[in-house]
Amino acid sequence: MYIKKIIIAITIIGVIAFGIFGYYLYNSVFSSNTNFEAKEQVVYIPSAATYETVLDSIRPFIKDLQSFDLVAQKKGYAGNVRPGRYFLEKGMNNNELVNRLRSGNRPVKVIFNNQERLENLAGRISKQIEADSLALLKSFKNQAFLSENDFESSTALGMYIPNQYEFYWNTSADEFRSRMKQEYDRFWNEKRLKKAEDIGLTPKEVITMASIVQKETAKVDERPKVAGVYMNRHKNGWKLDADPTVIYAIKEKTGNFDTIIKRVLYKDLELESPYNTYKYKQIPPGPIWMPDISSIEAVLNYEDHDFFYFVADVQNFGYHKFAKNLAQHNRNKQEYVRWINKQGIKR
Repeated sequence: MYIKKIIIAITIIGVIAFGIFGYYLYNSVFSSNTNFEAKEQVVYIPSAATYETVLDSIRPFIKDLQSFDLVAQKKGYAGNVRPGRYFLEKGMNNNELVNRLRSGNRPVKVIFNNQERLENLAGRISKQIEADSLALLKSFKNQAFLSENDFESSTALGMYIPNQYEFYWNTSADEFRSRMKQEYDRFWNEKRLKKAEDIGLTPKEVITMASIVQKETAKVDERPKVAGVYMNRHKNGWKLDADPTVIYAIKEKTGNFDTIIKRVLYKDLELESPYNTYKYKQIPPGPIWMPDISSIEAVLNYEDHDFFYFVADVQNFGYHKFAKNLAQHNRNKQEYVRWINKQGIKR
């Protein structure tokens, strides 16, 4: 009888212990374990992260790190950390949290446009993916890559077609660059290549011309007309005489790309630079700015007209007055010069 009571007691204790263990295990796995009020909380896991790095990253957002660790160890996540950008949802349990960190890497939308140099582009992209600006710039300027893909340092910026793209946050610099080359090749499809051929320009020359058009006018609806002026000059063997190329030449010559130049002076037109289109007939060696797709399309589909000149329209700011001959242009120009002098703009 005594032994029977002992057995019953041990059985009862075992059941209780098992129940407690089961309750703890259930809570460890299936009870909410988040510690934030927002609907979602983003967590970034770097490419070189260890499991300890993950624990440090999620610590502020987890109620019970010990129970999370228990589940993570049991599910094998601790030895298989995956970098990326993850969104933890309020009320998630440990099982859901581990599953999310294991297979819920959410892409980011990478957006860029109107960068003046590769340095600016690297800085812009580094704010959106894991790769830092130095790694990106080194990748952008890699000579082996440029040579292999028929680019030069002066034309490299034109490989990056401004748009909105989807990337994983943990994309490396070289992966980003390779994807952009694929997007460049996709952009220059058979139809666009044929248009470039028909107007007598290479894709790289189209982008360079588009960069000039982009700097000349912010008005998308005016870009085909401005492009038509430059194509008229180019087809007739004229110099492009584009003020934005002179401004770029000054910046490139001085190395100061932060300088602001609102007025091009006559002395600037004598600057020795392949970008100075007042001095050389050739299209500049590369883009002076990253053109929008609308500017590229404006060159490919430029307006067919007889205008060879244009100047800012002081009565309709943002737009320009166009002229077919120099006499008409000089009249338009005098109106602009009077206005700019009145504003006190000397440089």
